[in-house]
Parts: sequence; C-alpha cells; structure tokens
Amino acid sequence: MNRSNEDPPDQSITAGADFLHLSADAVPRGGKSDWLAREIRHALADSRLPVGSRLPATRVLAGELGVSRGVVTEAYQRLIEDGHLAGRGRNGTVVVGAPAAVAPPTPRTMAAPPPRRSVFTGGPGADVFDAMRRARARIDLSPGLPDLAAFPRAAWLRTERRVLDRLAASDLGYGDPRGTPELRVAIANWIARNRGIRADPGEVLIVAGTAQTLSLVGQVLRNEGLSAVAVEDPGSLGARQHLHHCRLATPPVAVDSEGIRVDELRATGETAVLLTPAHQFPTGVVLRGSRRSELIGWARERDGLIIEDDYDAEHRYDRAPVPALRSVLAENVIYAGSVSKLLAPALRIGWVLAPPKYRDALVDAKRFADLGNAALPQLVLAQFMESGAMERQLRHLRRHHRRRRDAMIAAVGAHLPQATVHGAAAGLHLTITFEAGFADTDLAAAVLAHDVKVHPLSWHGQRPRRPGLVLGYAASTPADIGQGVATLGEVLRRL
Repeated sequence: MNRSNEDPPDQSITAGADFLHLSADAVPRGGKSDWLAREIRHALADSRLPVGSRLPATRVLAGELGVSRGVVTEAYQRLIEDGHLAGRGRNGTVVVGAPAAVAPPTPRTMAAPPPRRSVFTGGPGADVFDAMRRARARIDLSPGLPDLAAFPRAAWLRTERRVLDRLAASDLGYGDPRGTPELRVAIANWIARNRGIRADPGEVLIVAGTAQTLSLVGQVLRNEGLSAVAVEDPGSLGARQHLHHCRLATPPVAVDSEGIRVDELRATGETAVLLTPAHQFPTGVVLRGSRRSELIGWARERDGLIIEDDYDAEHRYDRAPVPALRSVLAENVIYAGSVSKLLAPALRIGWVLAPPKYRDALVDAKRFADLGNAALPQLVLAQFMESGAMERQLRHLRRHHRRRRDAMIAAVGAHLPQATVHGAAAGLHLTITFEAGFADTDLAAAVLAHDVKVHPLSWHGQRPRRPGLVLGYAASTPADIGQGVATLGEVLRRL
C-alpha cells in the first residue's frame, strides 16, 4: 500500500480562485453575489484591478469558486450598472472606473531610469549533480520542467505579429535596463491578480529568470557586507550554487511539515534567508499560518531580509491559493518570479521586486550584467499577459499537469509501494522517501544506466536524511512516467 504524508484530495473542499485569491468557503449560501461584488469593489479601490484590467470569464470564475455561474454574472452586472465594469462582448468584461467612494487610481507611469573567481559548490554531490544534469536519458524525470510541447506556439506567434505591426523603430534600440514599461505594467497587474501583491510598475525589475535574480541579489548582498544567506534544508542545490558563486555561505535551516523552522533560523544569527514558501522545493510543503507569523516577527525584530522564490506557485491542484509573503511584508522581502514554469525556461524572463534600500543597487547590477533583457520578447509577453492568454495557458497546464501527476502517483503506488509520497498537491514534481538503508545517489546512478533520469533527494540537502528521490512529471507523457517508475522499482529491488 502506498503511503503519503498528505491527506487525499477532498472533493468537498471548495476550490479557491487565483483571481484576487478569492474563496467562497465561508460565505452564506444566499449572499455570494453580494460578497463577490464587494470583493471586486475593494480590489478596484486599492488598485489591484486598475482601469483596463480584464476580469475572468463568468464560467471560469464560477468553476474555480465552486459557485453557480449566475452568482458571478449577478456580481458583474451590479458593477456594470454602477459604472465600474463594462461588457465588451468577445473581449470580455473590463474595468472602466473605480468606486465613487475613493479616488480613481492614477495612471501607472515609469519613473526616469537612474543615472548612471569562484567555482560552483553546493555540498555533497554537487559535482555529480552537474554531471547528471548534462546527462541524457530517454525518460527524464528531473524536476523543474513544464511540458515544453505545451508551449502555446500559435497564440504566441499571433501576439508577436501584433506587436511587430505596432512596433516603433525606437523600440529596437537600447532600452531601460529595468525592462520595457509595457511588461513591467503587465507583471504588476499579473501579480496583483494572481499573487495578491500590490506593486507599482516602477518597483519591477525584469531579469533573465530566477537564476539571474539569485546572482544579482547575491552580488548586492555581498557588496553590502553580508557573508551568508540561510537556506531551507532540504532546498534547491542549484540555488545554493548560485549563492556560493557570489561567495556567500548557505547555513541550512530545517524544514518540517509546516515549513521552515523559524527557531532554527533565529539560532543561525543570520539576517537573510532564501525561501520557497508557497510550494517548498523539494518537499512541497506550504509555509503554514502560525509559522508565517513567526517568520514575520523574525523579519521585523532583526530587520531581516527574506528572498522569496515564488517557485511554481501557480501550479496547484488540490488546495487553495497561498498568498505571497511579499503581499504582507513588502519592506522585508525581495520577491522573485518567472515564466519558466508557465511558458518555457528558454524565454529567460523573470522579475524581481525589492525593498527601496536594495532597488538601485539591483538595477545597477543588472545594467552592468547585460544592459537589460531583449525587448521584443518582453513586449510580446506583456501583450500575452494583458490579453488573457496567460490565464488560458495556466488553466490548460493545470489540467494537463494534473493528469501527469495522477499518473505518477498511480505508478509509484504500483511499483514502489514502500515509498512515502510528499508534496503532490501542487507544483511540477513530487518527492518520495524510503525507510530502507541505501544511498539514493546509488539508486539514481543505477537507474540512469537504464536510461531513466531522476534527482536523489540527498543532492538537495546539507544534512543526512532518509533516502529519497525528487521526481518531475510535467515534461513526460503518462506512458513514459509509468515506464520510468517501473524501471525504478526493478532497479531498487536489485540494490
């Protein structure tokens, strides 16, 4: 019998919506339209939904909230009658004005731009990690990749053609190292709708993915005199490597079923920590409410810095959305996101929000690194986000990835019955652990010889623990997942 440290999905639990982090669970049966209209009014008033924002289709939002479509239609209609929204036919429902009780948000504009040898190490197994990362295998169950075949080529091409039709010659020159104004506005709107973060576009810095975020942040912190950034244990080996490349130590802090152990973080004496709170890598746990409060207390008492890697937070299947730490603690959080798990890593587009004390230094570091990301992909992505195509792609990926997640859970149950499954409610990977006393690196090496690639859990930890594997499922077909896990079972029996 396959064992799991998570409760099975409860079909009676109402799903939450990423849109404004809405949940209808506690709303009285007859008052849902009133509640929804009120929540949207609040979002209009505090600029989370600026003029021009497109609201989800009534069918889509009703499905996510677990309410009837009439509830959403009624709420939208009230706001249309009040003059806050307008129905635009096939273009959907858009925001045309803020509630009369508050001043409309001022248009978002860009502030003027500012004037202006280590080896990779990551603890035990880092050299093996790099060698296996380069290795090829017919079935690759490495974590961290979406289904690259699901990239929306046709929609992206249509968007790129529209952008090119309107592109001015000046747009092809050297631009603002912080990123194009259009993309920074689109990202500010995206994270307001989907991650509960209120930010001015002027706070957004466009980077080449989370990897560059860590390099730039590490460089800035090192220049300010920091010598270490605490990290989750287990946690991403790749992230530790980037910090080590910046000559920063990475003291480990244990992660349990509620997230990072804040008491251990205090004991390190460090004032900076790297976290993946919405879906911890690799265990998949969510930073719980009481632990979040404790972490916020630590940050405020120590003037501590939290580097929040919002790792694959959008990919959730059996749980409601989790708000970003940045949404409640902006003054102490450097927030990092990217489209690597939403679209494709090859786009090399991510974003950083930093407290004011680090902002100028990060912009300078970005400017001297590469003068800024390529402008054309930024403009295409901005249009892709603002048109609603990104939300459609996310909904498609959730259905797609969930089927593959389910195929992996079934395969583990059939071929690895002695394994315990962790972190299956969200993300693009799950972790399995074993009680048996063997080296997970030996298992990974043996299965690679059979043309199946996996990550041993020990790569991602700095302290001894039970053997385990981190298995990605999003980039493989259900058939390949089944065959790969079956091969794992056969090899494990021989070890």
